[in-house]
Amino acid sequence: MNIAIIGCGYVGYAVAQHWQNKMSLMVTATTTTPERIPELQAISQKVIVVRGNNTEGLKSLLKDQDVVLLSIGRKRNVSYKETYLKTAETLIPVLQQNSTLKQLIYLSSFSVYGYQNDNLVDEETQPNPISDNSKVLRQTEELFLSASNEKLKVCIFRLGGIYGAGRRELVKIVSRYIAGKTLPGNGQQATNWIHIDDIVGGIEFARQNRLQGVYNLVDDANLTQRQLIEEVCKKHNLPPVTWDSSQSRKRDCNAKVTNQKIKDAGYKFLHPNMTF
Repeated sequence: MNIAIIGCGYVGYAVAQHWQNKMSLMVTATTTTPERIPELQAISQKVIVVRGNNTEGLKSLLKDQDVVLLSIGRKRNVSYKETYLKTAETLIPVLQQNSTLKQLIYLSSFSVYGYQNDNLVDEETQPNPISDNSKVLRQTEELFLSASNEKLKVCIFRLGGIYGAGRRELVKIVSRYIAGKTLPGNGQQATNWIHIDDIVGGIEFARQNRLQGVYNLVDDANLTQRQLIEEVCKKHNLPPVTWDSSQSRKRDCNAKVTNQKIKDAGYKFLHPNMTF
């Protein structure tokens, strides 16, 4: 099976590493940075430098591919529209002309649910994106879902906040941006997180089972902000935070997200509860 990964940042790199170990999979990795070619050659059979707005480059990339994983991330000083929407608008005509692709897996965000008053939401809940960036992510989802047909399965994962080994360790996130500070509100808002191992596992599960449609990829924890931060600070001896309920803060997304759909499909989480 031939697989192309568009975007090999933290997530795409981890997926490529996993797939590269499966000898039956031929992985083509992409980057927009030529300097990363040697790094990516270690975890793929082929590396291509291509941007999401390059129609001819994408046509060449996807020739003879069976599956494409779209794991793009916004770079500094590049808009969400340019990163996500422009890529989708460029890619969809390429998909429609391609004769070999059987599945597109696109990584989105739970932020598309938007303002939900901390209620439990699933994939049937109507998204209510508040911020301009979340609206762009929702538009991108809709474009890719519209490209689904009898030949091409489109699977969209709405990821929780990503954590895991390396630069995404929770202790690094909390110590760098949160510990010892005074935060607005009371910390009772819901949080949704997913370990990098379960992103890799979920994507592989989707590939094996040719999943189609939208799936939430978050763990079971559903901790509040306060619970999460206090647990990390306690375990790693970080200075505690204080909360100032006199400062109101309206969040762009306040949904408690369930992962029941992908569990019903048969996926078993490696980290159902948060690893501190």
